[in-house]
Amino acid sequence: MNPNEKLDIRNILNDLENYRPKRKGWVWRDKGPIDLGPFHYVQASPSLKNYIALPSARNLNGIDPQPDATITTEIASGRFEDDIRRMRMAAYHGADHIMVIRTAGQSHMDGLLEGTPQGVGGVPITRKQVRAQRKALDMIEEEVGRPINYHSYVSGVAGPEIAVMFAEEGVNGAHQDPQYNVLYRNINMVRSFVDAAESKKIMAYGGMAQIDGAHNANATARDAWKVMPELLVQHAINSRMSERIGIRPDLICLSTVPPAAPPSPDLKLNLPYALALREFFSEYKMRAQMNTKYMDSSTREATVTHVLNLLISRLTSADIQSTITPDEGRNVPWHVYNIEALDTAKQAMMGMDDLMGMLDFRQDGYLMKTKREIQERSILMLEEIIEMGGYFKAVEEGMFVDSGKYPERSGDGIARQIDGGIGANTIIKRNEKYMAPVTAHYGYNNLSQYGDQYMNDPSSLIGGSTFENPDLIQYIDELDEEDNVNLRLDENEQYRSTPLLKPEVQWMGDGVVTVDLFFPTDALTAEAAALETGKLMNLSSVEIIHKEVLHPSEGTRIQLKGTVDFDIDQSKLVLPKKEEVLPEDEILEYIKKHEIKVVAGTGGSDEHSVGMREILDIKHGGIEKYGVKYTYLGTSVPIEKFIDAAIETNATCVMISLIISHDDIHYKNMQKLNDYAIEKGVRHRLILLAGGTQVTPEMAKKYGMDQGFSRGTHGKEVASYIVKKHREMYES
Repeated sequence: MNPNEKLDIRNILNDLENYRPKRKGWVWRDKGPIDLGPFHYVQASPSLKNYIALPSARNLNGIDPQPDATITTEIASGRFEDDIRRMRMAAYHGADHIMVIRTAGQSHMDGLLEGTPQGVGGVPITRKQVRAQRKALDMIEEEVGRPINYHSYVSGVAGPEIAVMFAEEGVNGAHQDPQYNVLYRNINMVRSFVDAAESKKIMAYGGMAQIDGAHNANATARDAWKVMPELLVQHAINSRMSERIGIRPDLICLSTVPPAAPPSPDLKLNLPYALALREFFSEYKMRAQMNTKYMDSSTREATVTHVLNLLISRLTSADIQSTITPDEGRNVPWHVYNIEALDTAKQAMMGMDDLMGMLDFRQDGYLMKTKREIQERSILMLEEIIEMGGYFKAVEEGMFVDSGKYPERSGDGIARQIDGGIGANTIIKRNEKYMAPVTAHYGYNNLSQYGDQYMNDPSSLIGGSTFENPDLIQYIDELDEEDNVNLRLDENEQYRSTPLLKPEVQWMGDGVVTVDLFFPTDALTAEAAALETGKLMNLSSVEIIHKEVLHPSEGTRIQLKGTVDFDIDQSKLVLPKKEEVLPEDEILEYIKKHEIKVVAGTGGSDEHSVGMREILDIKHGGIEKYGVKYTYLGTSVPIEKFIDAAIETNATCVMISLIISHDDIHYKNMQKLNDYAIEKGVRHRLILLAGGTQVTPEMAKKYGMDQGFSRGTHGKEVASYIVKKHREMYES
């Protein structure tokens, strides 16, 4: 794909019934020390072929170091064709684990959705969706130059069927945890574990990474930080079961959510727990999931929790790093917050590169003592479960998700009955002559009667299965004439094939915008005022998505969203010409060899100096940083004085800042500067630059300047232009 061209969704959907994934199985990042720019990174992986660098990288020649951990983003807006576009954006920011998960409470739906192969208690997901997204990711991973793992859920009472479909379609990882079904979806415990055995066998065959769901205990328990011993027990049960069934240890991933978040003493509670996990389960992988139990709609709060969790990840060498967004608190999956979360993870992890190489843990202090205590409590709990008669008995007794810190019990745990729940009494004992000639089947298969050659290749008895021969797969396209991807694409086709643009939050052309407001009043009044403001701005479907009291009476911050009903015609937009900025090394080298002097100041009656000083001073990354010598004339400088000073100091360049624009004084002063330079006979040897909020390159050139710079300009851009113009004037 060309990075400058949009994804063609219709092309991805075209001939989809014949598409086959380019690869199967999970892929870990290449890891190792890497030299990039002037830096040596220890916990890193190779840079991408195409990427969007962090904003701060503008001062480091745009380098984009990637951490060694696989980076996750979770995407599920309910429209898979829009999710594909977000996947591409996410990949450019470092995501190589794309999780397509529930939205709109899908994990609580109790019936089969039409055309979906997954049933009760599961996530509605179609083969068409999976195949289209895997096809898109196959293209995207070529674009960024790194494999991208595609992930969803193998859960509900149709887990084995979903596992089959995932293995067929090149899905690389999945959540699979029978305890999650039992405790949180009330699926019959016997049915859940039987289904899990079959599902895990299929996942092992497909080389899929398995992530468990034990972390949900601390998302559910009243006092999450007290369930740490139980979390270790849940991880142990699921991981050992998975390994016994055949999943490789390096593909068994513990979903490790820190049970606490600030304002609790975050690290003091969470770090001992994370160390206990890493030590007990060192043969498996750690997937660091963020804690959303305490998350509200505040982006700042989400980021702080995220960074603290990332610190723990670095201290415990997480293998997969999830990212956190405030989407759950806002109930809308924003494009931008996926990207912000990915950048937060990348920036924090690379900022903490080789942290463990610089630290030693005290072996006799609080940390190790607390870690050992958590481990001891978990062992005691597991021993009691065995004494009780096993896991099912323990669930019946409500041992799990009890808010007491084991062995204390509060009596508020989740209790299920062995003969209750969804799918109860649906397990049938196999007949002695039972024979299933299918690949990756768990348990007794009765194949020996046909000869040893069929033991490892049972499907050859029936000429192969869909695993060996994808042409046997029955592909189902859209079933609903009123609600399908083709109609959705038709509805917003104008935003794909014409110059029309519309702002969006999650879906193409949804017209949703967000507005940040402050009202000097109490929260209740501010909410009402915000809704009225949205209406007066001609927004429809106005809704408050975040409220933050700064003081009970003095002020409240409100964020709202609403929808606009207009389109923007790109063909009518006037786009400023973007100057190419030279690399810093090239700027520095040129100025070393060519003495460049600048005269600068704020012109006419203008006293605004802040912007000019930021362009000049080394403290703000100004042109002084590159070796340019300047004479600052101050504010309200007469126009003639700029040229006189340039002649006196033998300057190469004159920089004038012009903010005031009434009566077009900024244009008149630019023209005056040019005319006076001509009058003094020095225009041919001077570079004249103007800057200010109302200055554009086009206008500056119209009124005699060589170039104009507007709001948001940095010293590097000005220095780059000076070098290029100087070359043009003296070396051409």
